[in-house]
Amino acid sequence: MNKRDYYEVLGVSRNTGDEEIKKAYRKLALKHHPDRNQGDKGAEEKFKEAAEAYEVLRDVEKRQIYDQYGHEGLEGRGFSGFSGAEDIFSNFGDIFEDFFGFGTSRGTRTRGKQGRSLRYDLKLTLEEAFFGIEKEISFQRMEACHSCNGSGSSHGSHPQTCPTCQGRGQVIRSQGFFQVSTTCPMCHGEGQVISDPCKACSGQGKVSNTRDINVKIPAGVDTGSQLRLTTEGEPGEYGGPPGDLFVVIHVREHEFFKRENDDLICQIPISFTQAALGDVLMIPGLGDDETHELEISSGIQPGNVIKIPGKGMPSLRAHHKRGSLYVKIIVKIPEKLSQEQKELIEALARTEDLKLSHKRKKPETFWKKMMQ
Repeated sequence: MNKRDYYEVLGVSRNTGDEEIKKAYRKLALKHHPDRNQGDKGAEEKFKEAAEAYEVLRDVEKRQIYDQYGHEGLEGRGFSGFSGAEDIFSNFGDIFEDFFGFGTSRGTRTRGKQGRSLRYDLKLTLEEAFFGIEKEISFQRMEACHSCNGSGSSHGSHPQTCPTCQGRGQVIRSQGFFQVSTTCPMCHGEGQVISDPCKACSGQGKVSNTRDINVKIPAGVDTGSQLRLTTEGEPGEYGGPPGDLFVVIHVREHEFFKRENDDLICQIPISFTQAALGDVLMIPGLGDDETHELEISSGIQPGNVIKIPGKGMPSLRAHHKRGSLYVKIIVKIPEKLSQEQKELIEALARTEDLKLSHKRKKPETFWKKMMQ
């Protein structure tokens, strides 16, 4: 079954901001909430569809992946949406509190939750993108505190059951047609309170650490390419899996080559004699010892482009294939001529029956010359 476009689901455009996306989802979530549409499978499916769209479009990394690669891109990175309403409630408890001022009695807040995914922007030269390279990167991420092993309590002490919610993490109350449970104000949904917090992490159970890893960049990456490093994000909560690290590539501009997808473009200056008589030139490539033979046909015109297939960038989509190299011809006119060169060119002009104005007493007008 084909999924609908997430922007269409929420009724927003692709350039809609976070706040408008949130408002659009709030409207749909209230309309199709299962407690308000008991027994209506269609409403439950729309509730699930809207939640999936909101989960993607509210997240910077997921939204970028979706905008670039669509549903297939998200599936290739492990996102498959929600299995049902219970799954939504257990993961979106905090969202419903933000929207409606209360949560939901369905599910619990202590269910395993995947850790936050991170983003790292990596700059490469065009040569590095051409060959591929292994880079060491350093980034900050939250990790379990070693002093308390992630418990948040100081050595020798343990978290205590919250006396307000009796460890449930929520307190139940009714509002309108919903039977709801709000996050416990004392333990903030944890079900436990820390009486003697760890000094290293101030009771958070996590600290910010620097992580150094080596990243293998494949040949052919371009600006906007993303590499997903699974489990390199922040740790999950309540036993949930860690998030991922997305390395976003930025390729710097090159002084000689311009890139368009898998093709390379450059400009080569030649003399007007080379343009008239033709020549064979060796032009540089991106490789250290790579050169390409360029045949200049006689009579080539300024601005003509010569295509050299298979000499562009490596393709990420087709293994062992490369784009093309396009060479634009620039004909240079000498600013100064020696006496010999001047005489030779004047001799050429005579063979063309060209009457040069500086050789006549009275210059011909342009239109008269064109009518001859």
